[in-house]
Amino acid sequence: FDSWSGVLDEASFDAFCVEPVAEIVRQVKAVHPDVPVIGFPKGAGERYRDYRSKTGITGLGLDWTVPLSMAKELQLGGAVQGNLDPLRLVAGGKALADGVDAILRRLGGGPLIFNLGHGITPETPIAHVEAMVKQVRSATR
Repeated sequence: FDSWSGVLDEASFDAFCVEPVAEIVRQVKAVHPDVPVIGFPKGAGERYRDYRSKTGITGLGLDWTVPLSMAKELQLGGAVQGNLDPLRLVAGGKALADGVDAILRRLGGGPLIFNLGHGITPETPIAHVEAMVKQVRSATR
């Protein structure tokens, strides 16, 4: 989980995001080879494309700025996690339902861990979380 990776230039991204995560993955896999590891380089943009192969992660967490067309391409390499805009969850109603539906329609057939594209905000109504969970569960059963 790296909240600041999107502000780094390419060399810094490799030095401070890719290399440390690759080392963590190597150490985890040495002891627990079957444990999946999810990486989340928030804001990585085009760098999402080779982050999985460079780090050895199993699943790739995507922030809400990743277009669903790109997320679909990234699914070809394995599971993706995300990428609902947290503000849709705050808004609730149609904005939330449409966002959930778009992700499930585009990504639901592949390996997907439905999640927000970043953390839940303190002002998020619990009722909106309940509505999101209900919608995801009803669509995936």
